[in-house]
This record gives sequence, C-alpha cells and structure tokens, in this order.
Amino acid sequence: MTGASTLDCLYPEVEPYESGMLMAGDGQRLYWEQSGNPEGKPVVFLHGGPGAGTSAWHRRFFDPDKYRIVLFDQRGCGRSTPHASDPDADLRFNTTWHLVADIELLRRNLGIERWQVFGGSWGSALALAYAQTHQDAVTELVLRGIFTLRRHELEWFYEGGASAIFPDRWEEFITPIPVLERSRMIEAYHRRLSDPDPAVHVPAAVAWSRWEASALTLRPDPELVAGMTEPAAATAFARIENHFFLHDGWLRDQQLLEDAASLRGIPAVIVQGRYDVCTPIMTAWDLHRSWPEAKLVVIDDAGHSASEPGIAAALVEATDRFAA
Repeated sequence: MTGASTLDCLYPEVEPYESGMLMAGDGQRLYWEQSGNPEGKPVVFLHGGPGAGTSAWHRRFFDPDKYRIVLFDQRGCGRSTPHASDPDADLRFNTTWHLVADIELLRRNLGIERWQVFGGSWGSALALAYAQTHQDAVTELVLRGIFTLRRHELEWFYEGGASAIFPDRWEEFITPIPVLERSRMIEAYHRRLSDPDPAVHVPAAVAWSRWEASALTLRPDPELVAGMTEPAAATAFARIENHFFLHDGWLRDQQLLEDAASLRGIPAVIVQGRYDVCTPIMTAWDLHRSWPEAKLVVIDDAGHSASEPGIAAALVEATDRFAA
C-alpha cells in the first residue's frame, strides 16, 4: 500500500533498532524487526495478504516513544525465505496454524510476556486465530478490514460477486482463464500459479494481484496497483493467497466467529471501511455481534486499505488509546 507518507495522522518515520531472521522450522527463515522504544509497550503488526509482507510505513501506526514495535514478514514473502516467487516454491508448510506458531515463537524469542496484536485484512484473521489460541499472551487487539475466510467471503471477491461493482476489472481478471474453467476461479488460478514455468505463473500472478489492488481503495490508486503488480512481489502474494483460499485457511467455515466469545476479556477496536469491496462490512458486523465488547468503528468514506485517511486516523486513535 502506498500513499501513507502523505497521511498527517501517522507518526513520523522511524528506523529499526534491531532486526534478524527467525528460524521457524521447515526450512523457513522469517525476517523480523523492532523499532520505537525498547522499554515500551510491545505490539506485533500482522500484515495482510497472506503474502503481502511488511513495509516501513507500517511502523507509523504506533507512537515510537510509547511502543516497542515488532514487524515480521510471514512465511514465503517480504524478506523471509525461501520466497514464494521461486519457481519451485513449496507451500506445504505455509498454513494459518504454522503462522500462529511462528508468532508465538517470535514472542518467546524476543522475551515478550504479553503484547498488543494489530492486524488488517488477512492480518485480522491471523490475529483472531492467534488470540483465540493464545489469549493469555494478548493485551489488546486492533483489527481492520475484517476477513474470516468463510466460503461466501471468498466467493464474493474471487468467484464473481464483486463483479457487480467492478465489471470492467473483473473482465480483466477472468480473461486469462478459459471459459469452461471460470465457474471455479480460485481453482483455475491455482493450476496456473502452481505451474513452475514463469511464463505461466507470472502473468497469472500479476492478473490476480491487479484485481485485488484495483479494489483496495475507495478512489483509484495507480501507485498502489503498480507496486502490487511488480512480478516477484505479485508472484509471492498471489501464490500464497491463493494457496490459503483454496484450503479455506484450514479453518471451519465459521470458526473465527464462533470462537470469538473466548476473546471477551481482551480490549479491542475493529476499524472497517463502509465501502470495503475486498472484505465487506458484513463480516465486521458479524464479528461485532459475536463479540459485542469489541468497539466497532465504521469509516463512512473509505474502502479497504489502511492507507485511506479515515481508516489510518482511526487505527492511530486506537493504538494511542491502548498506549498506556
């Protein structure tokens, strides 16, 4: 996501004071970093996708004088290795539950007793899965653009529902897929994304990533689309995301909502764009109904991206509220 540097509500840029690679098992090495105040309130940032990786501007949601800010790149993306853009990438050891275990391993390795968990889009699903598994390790949750990988959420955006709003962009998305395969677009894209031939998987990855990037913001953001369709980044993003969606995130269809009651003792803020096409507000509303103690903040002039001014401001307000 781009455009964040123009958002006055974010904290100034800050550089990491420490970084490294977490040996997570299965041959996975995960990039991590810490910035802000080493003695401050710990927070872990869970990026979206899955497969999007972290960016420097993600540190700016947190007051660097008050927070010990932990960012890391999930398996296969960003600066983590092996990278899913490799033609022979093996995603067998990249699942929701591998990532939940990675977060807990990182917490323990950094000597953090409890921390705030901040996640948007796929990061909100991962945050919920982690917090429901490790409630005692979580001080608060700040969630944005709620996504729980229910079948109808996936079908809405990847099997034709959102074409009602973006018919022109949907036409571009389905063009690489033969007509007889278009009734199951996630599966059709999986066949192409898992092909080891770059002549097959790279164009498919770029088309997949362009479809998502073009729908992230209320107003078009060409810079964001360009960044997400860079071939290596797009390949990792599309391959990992499609892999998770093909398997419904290794979750029961309503699991993250049904288990939300276990979070009722954890303070939380949910920030949701009213016109979010990628992860429609219906899911944030369902989560709020399952977990009424969580504060729901609806931004009436925003779509999905954390780079949209109203969403960014609400997220900073939430982290400021919990900074003490």
